[in-house]
Amino acid sequence: MNVYDTANKLAKEIRESTEYIEYKKIKEELDQNPDVKQKIAEFEKARYEVQLESLKGEEQEKAKLEEMQKIYMDVVQNDLAKRYFEIELKFNVLLADVNKIIAESVQDIIQ
Repeated sequence: MNVYDTANKLAKEIRESTEYIEYKKIKEELDQNPDVKQKIAEFEKARYEVQLESLKGEEQEKAKLEEMQKIYMDVVQNDLAKRYFEIELKFNVLLADVNKIIAESVQDIIQ
């Protein structure tokens, strides 16, 4: 089997995984709930801005962090949003684990 066949098989298995199926389903539920989707988008924007400042090495303003936390606490009061974040985390862990396995397999030549 060549690498491309294996990659395509992995892609298929990811799409068939519980994590992927649940994530896709919850995203479809969010599409039916624009208010919740908007609240999540607001949180994602705030989180992105905080992460961007961190990557740039800028000191994060305490007010921005507190605002992001406030938005998050408000958003997760909604059961759909809370489930979305939980399922999104599981899916991201799956992808991170797969990426880690691949990276470790070639670590000897990329160090």
